[in-house]
Amino acid sequence: MDTLRFILVLALALVSIMLWEAWQQDYGSAPDRSNGQSSAPADEDPGIPLLKPDDPSAPDLPRADGAAETGGSLVTVETDVMRLGIDSGGTIVYAELPDYPVSLDRKDEPFVLLDDSASLYHVIQSGIVGESAPTHKDTFSAERQVYTLGADAQVLEVPLSWTSGDGVSVTKVFEFERGSYRVHIRYIIENGSAGEWEGRQYTQIKRDDPSREGRRLIYTYTGAVLSSPDNRYEKISFGDMEDKDEDAQISNGWAAMIQHYFLTAVLPSDTQAVYRYYTRAFSSRYYSIGSVSPTLRIAPGQQGELTGYVYIGPKQQSVLETLAEGLELTVDYGFLWFLAKPLFWCLEWLHSLTGNWGWSIILVTILLKLLFYHLSAAGYRSMANMRRVQPRLMAIRDRHKDDRARLNQAMMQIYKEEKINPFGGCFPILVQIPVFLALYWVLLESVELRQADFIFWLKDLSSKDPFYVLPIVMGATMLIQQKLNPAPMDPMQEKVMKALPFVFTVFFAFFPSGLVLYWVTNNILSIAQQWLITRNLEKEGLSASK
Repeated sequence: MDTLRFILVLALALVSIMLWEAWQQDYGSAPDRSNGQSSAPADEDPGIPLLKPDDPSAPDLPRADGAAETGGSLVTVETDVMRLGIDSGGTIVYAELPDYPVSLDRKDEPFVLLDDSASLYHVIQSGIVGESAPTHKDTFSAERQVYTLGADAQVLEVPLSWTSGDGVSVTKVFEFERGSYRVHIRYIIENGSAGEWEGRQYTQIKRDDPSREGRRLIYTYTGAVLSSPDNRYEKISFGDMEDKDEDAQISNGWAAMIQHYFLTAVLPSDTQAVYRYYTRAFSSRYYSIGSVSPTLRIAPGQQGELTGYVYIGPKQQSVLETLAEGLELTVDYGFLWFLAKPLFWCLEWLHSLTGNWGWSIILVTILLKLLFYHLSAAGYRSMANMRRVQPRLMAIRDRHKDDRARLNQAMMQIYKEEKINPFGGCFPILVQIPVFLALYWVLLESVELRQADFIFWLKDLSSKDPFYVLPIVMGATMLIQQKLNPAPMDPMQEKVMKALPFVFTVFFAFFPSGLVLYWVTNNILSIAQQWLITRNLEKEGLSASK
């Protein structure tokens, strides 16, 4: 039992180290997001998907040319939840989210999700592939440069105009709804030419790789995602894009670029229609994922419309699940999603009652403790009985210190006589590890807990305790727990176990305070439960020496 408990505690320590490294990667110093020149050179253009009207099943391949990526800023759009910049080609080159400040220390500085600066290249390009059709490389005109959602308005439309030399006119309309991060992009095409017009709408997200220095162990995923009915959440990393181009015909699918807390997504307007989804990589630096709609044909003198959606905003699960099937899966809880999702739902429900995420974490810890009370009680009872027979075990160890086989035989005889399960004390640790990991991912991935306030000095449960109070309290509770547990018989294991509270305190000092709050609450409840069990055993006379 001692060896197994020792291994489990070391495993928990190793997991903590891994998570700590991941947390450092995710919460290290942020790069400068100041505006600058576009970071995408002209010769590294992901291009425009080529339309192949004679072969609908043929892949849409990018066309490389030397055209500039983005033109000058044409219009600024401001709604109640976002501020966007759209260039002369109809590319969304800038997006900031006022409801999500960069940090608590910079509350007046909104988070920038899209930008075409030197430090961040992340844009949404769209257009039409076909003859007499505008792409994101062409120049549109606008009625004015600033569009603002009125105080009493629910919808804001931003029209851009383009006309071809043969009489085809296209109005590209960006439509915004109050309180929504979804943008409706419509193309109204009037065919004033002498022949039939045909074209397909494309929308693609293009960005650089923000983590080219690499990350180790566990980290939040940044990269592309492709969704289809066969695979609702298929990760396509930047490395995968470099290895090969993806081309797939999909109905009821979507494509996205996701990162910590936020995402940009391309959503179809018709879930029954078959769209072409593709990825491209260029010079191991820029990456794109997008879709191409079915072909629209318009007779001379007639009018038609192409339409689609993009999402630019936070990973709010309750919102995402209403926009597209499986879009909420972009909140990636890892391999323990089956534990993390119920944990989040429970936290969210408790938050609706308390209005505070900190109290919700405490309450969910209490509920988990009640759920596993009887199983944990069996483990603590086993440890209490082990503590009771500790003097006999120590005497046996001294008597058979040179004969490992006889020592183990004598110990097993005592366990049998006292009806003690030597592995029973491991269960409290076994239960904590998966819950600990699942809650870590909930705190790490759920934007709802980003910068969540608790009480006093704990202003952000998703970041470390600024005064290290909780980690110190956690270390103290671990020391108290050690006093209640039987000491390992191996002297080396005993020394390591005594050092672990101090090691955990150091690592947890850099963990999100919400996670440390869970651990402290769990430790306090465990101490109380273990103390009650030990006291009851003493009352029953089971602690008397035999």
